[in-house]
Amino acid sequence: MLLDSDRIFTNLYGRHDFHLDAARQRGAWNSTKDLMSFGPEWICDQIKASGLRGRGGAGFPTGLKWTFMPKKVGDRPHYLVVNADESEPGTCKDRDIMRHDPHLLIEGCLIASFAMRANKCYIYLRGEYIREREVLEEAIAEAYQAGLVGKNACGSGWDFDIYCHHGAGAYICGEETALLESLEGKKGQPRMKPPFPANAGLYGCPTTVNNVESIAVTPTILRRGAGWFTGFGRPNNAGTKIFCISGHVERPCNVEEAMSIPLRQLIEEHCGGVRGGWDNLKAVIPGGSSVPMIPKEICDDVLMDFDALREVKSGLGTAAVIVMDKSTDLVRAIARISYFYKHESCGQCTPCREGTGWTWRVMERMARGEAEMSEIDTLLDVASQIEGHTICEFGSAVAWPVQGLIRHFRQEIEDRITSYRQGRPHVQGATLAAE
Repeated sequence: MLLDSDRIFTNLYGRHDFHLDAARQRGAWNSTKDLMSFGPEWICDQIKASGLRGRGGAGFPTGLKWTFMPKKVGDRPHYLVVNADESEPGTCKDRDIMRHDPHLLIEGCLIASFAMRANKCYIYLRGEYIREREVLEEAIAEAYQAGLVGKNACGSGWDFDIYCHHGAGAYICGEETALLESLEGKKGQPRMKPPFPANAGLYGCPTTVNNVESIAVTPTILRRGAGWFTGFGRPNNAGTKIFCISGHVERPCNVEEAMSIPLRQLIEEHCGGVRGGWDNLKAVIPGGSSVPMIPKEICDDVLMDFDALREVKSGLGTAAVIVMDKSTDLVRAIARISYFYKHESCGQCTPCREGTGWTWRVMERMARGEAEMSEIDTLLDVASQIEGHTICEFGSAVAWPVQGLIRHFRQEIEDRITSYRQGRPHVQGATLAAE
């Protein structure tokens, strides 16, 4: 279990004040000017050495991503855009960072922007996050008043401005290029790549888009050293991570833990275990609703990191752990998830525009048992054709939950269809644990 002294987010539960004075007492804004004095290259090298991988779902090396930005600022200014859209079902970590520890994020924005030679940063918030925006704007005002941001930020000689932008509640705007489109005042639809944002992003200028947690951890990594951060987790899966655990557990919670912690240990030590005991566990969605579920026999030993979950054909994603016990109707649960993705598709790509609605309709019939046995393989085939054939990764988010269900619980679908044919319609049980 991670020691309290090793936690980066020491006010994750809001037990203390979020304002500047209290944040400074917890270590925020400590030696920020000194860190910046080492220069942009040193900061990027430290973040690369720390092994930090993006905490928004993709897991791309953060320091490497920063180095994609041009080394010199020409006619086009550089921008940092912080992705605070957080619309993945089951995910609620960035919300608590912004509500309870906003100064860690603001300080991270300054340091990361300086490392990428960006004088301006935009934080794009999810449309439903009203209180989070209010807290963040109040904290930004405090930082301006204290001279921590603005002209000559922290006395470093670097001018830095930071802005909050409120979205309108669209899941697709969590995709980085759709977010940029929305930020520019256009319809939130993903862009074709290349060009990539590091070359032509916001307003056609060099831009890096990073998740809230990815940016908020950087000042602490620099203060404590890259070696400290790599001391947690397995190689290529370093550091600490906020896990969001919901569903059929005794105590749902957000908790910061070391990467590569066993899933069972995470649930039992921080959530009081599965409702009804570990043997009552049926399946877990380990990284938010878009990743494939895994059954209990895999959950017994799997580690919570990018590589371990990829090896069992799932993913860490946003580390939103949705626990489902034996009362869960898994077919109905995936049908509900399919409806969510049908609703949230931007409609730009044919596989999504047509495939999401078709997938949901088939899943609804399967949940009732009204489908044909042959449709199970047809659904799997269509899912594979949607996956990886769209401009952004939304197509994969549609396909993976269905693939996980059929891979591990095909028998449940077949039993449902058989019961319906025999005149024994299925009695609807529990739906998605986190719904």
